[in-house]
Amino acid sequence: MTASQLSHGRILRPTDKVLPEYARGHNRSLVLQTLYRQGGQSRADIARETGLTRVTISDLVAQFIAEGLIVELGQREDARPGKPATIIDIDRTAFQIIGLDLSDAVVLRGAVLDLDGGILSRSEVSLAGSTGETAVALVTALADELVNQATAPILGMGVGSPGIVDLSGVVLTAPNLGWSGVELQRILQERLSVPVLVANDANAAALAEHSFGGADGDFILVKVGHGVGAGLVLGGRLQFGGNFAAGEIGHVVVGTDGGPLCACGKAGCLEAWLAVPRLTARLEQVDASFADPDRALEQHDLILGEVGRRLGIILAPVVGALDLAEIVLSGPAELLDGPLAAATIETLHQRTMAEFTGDLTLRMTLQGPDIVLRGAAVMVLFGQLGVS
Repeated sequence: MTASQLSHGRILRPTDKVLPEYARGHNRSLVLQTLYRQGGQSRADIARETGLTRVTISDLVAQFIAEGLIVELGQREDARPGKPATIIDIDRTAFQIIGLDLSDAVVLRGAVLDLDGGILSRSEVSLAGSTGETAVALVTALADELVNQATAPILGMGVGSPGIVDLSGVVLTAPNLGWSGVELQRILQERLSVPVLVANDANAAALAEHSFGGADGDFILVKVGHGVGAGLVLGGRLQFGGNFAAGEIGHVVVGTDGGPLCACGKAGCLEAWLAVPRLTARLEQVDASFADPDRALEQHDLILGEVGRRLGIILAPVVGALDLAEIVLSGPAELLDGPLAAATIETLHQRTMAEFTGDLTLRMTLQGPDIVLRGAAVMVLFGQLGVS
């Protein structure tokens, strides 16, 4: 499975049978998805859950056992007469996944993960201002180190990169890393000889929230860090856009009243208001200007409220156009979770049709700084096994 299939015509969690010409791959995903989400089941349980015939289930399970993907756990204790059913499950220790998070401005992070998105080991390397080919070399060195840390066969490697990334894993542009047209997926795959998928970091974070964070409906995840980006999941599908730039809200100008100058050259971009370095610098300036901590805290709340309103202004037309159920924020909780979030949701309600958006929720992700790493694991799980 390729990154293109991830976005076009493939729902993240298959639930139904499909046309015969697509049946084999889909049915494999359907069985594995059932086990991945529900845990140990009998063959008959899976047949009932998926609607597939018992013969089909038996054939698929035999193949999965031969491939080392599924194990038999023993017989179910059953009070009913007859032979007890044998319980099977995905062998969650059979493979490991490598995840890379390249979104931080200071360090490149990586981890070895299990099939449930748990972190088994970590590694990081200082970026030290590196750009261009030097930054690529740091990424490949980090990937090498993590491959050596793996203690089981590697299912694949997922990479969350800043910037705009196409469906073949080419980083079309990542200004902070000085990348333009970098074929990162090909470079890593040729070096490591393992399947590699590369995607935008906010899209990876959205996948993590969908798989591990309980975001089941249509939602947008806003990732706030060195920059600001968003991942959008609609109808169970991650959205990329025709130019692979869906969710690039950081360089949308907020309002018509000017604002701080952005690195892109425009004034008043959302990123110029909300990016962590910019927002932190404003708050530190307040601390330096007010000797009274209570006065400084009041000013903090005013600034965070203003920025939250700007975020709400950006998101309101998105919510209105797409009828979203949920907005998830990912970033430093001390900045986002409080006056900023409250002002964002208040602005959204003011600027959309309340009778349709009254149930809209805005919340912080609970996955913390590992969200991109875990999303990278989801990329591999879906790309290799068709599960999420």
